[in-house]
Amino acid sequence: MKIKVKVVPHSSKDEVVRSGDEYTVRVKAMPREGEANEAVIKLIAAHHKVNKASVRITSGLTGRNKIIEIKTG
Repeated sequence: MKIKVKVVPHSSKDEVVRSGDEYTVRVKAMPREGEANEAVIKLIAAHHKVNKASVRITSGLTGRNKIIEIKTG
């Protein structure tokens, strides 16, 4: 399954908000050295109840808008 995600780094709290087919993920982590991306992967995995290895950023690695692939089952 692939989802569209908008990331808001350096937020006051970590949270995942779904709006239709898109997700907004707010993370406390700063967007440097992959810290925010790791936080996004961790939050999306927890939200979908899969392990972190099942979540992969396929597009938008350095931007705020990302496509994330989640392997289920």
